[in-house]
Amino acid sequence: MLGKMIGQKYFSIARTWVPTLAVWGSVGGVALVHFTDWRLILDYVPYVSGKFKNDD
Repeated sequence: MLGKMIGQKYFSIARTWVPTLAVWGSVGGVALVHFTDWRLILDYVPYVSGKFKNDD
C-alpha cells in the first residue's frame, strides 16, 4: 500500500536506509543520555531506577 502511494522506487530506497537510521537514532539516544543529566533519563528504566534510591 505504501509502495503505491510513494512509488516502488522510492519505497525500495527508503527500505535500504532503515538500518542506517536505526543505528544513528541509537547513537543519538546514547549521546543524549551521556550529555544530559543521565539520572533524569535513566530513572524511567526499571532496572536502573531501583539501583539508585535516595534515602531522603
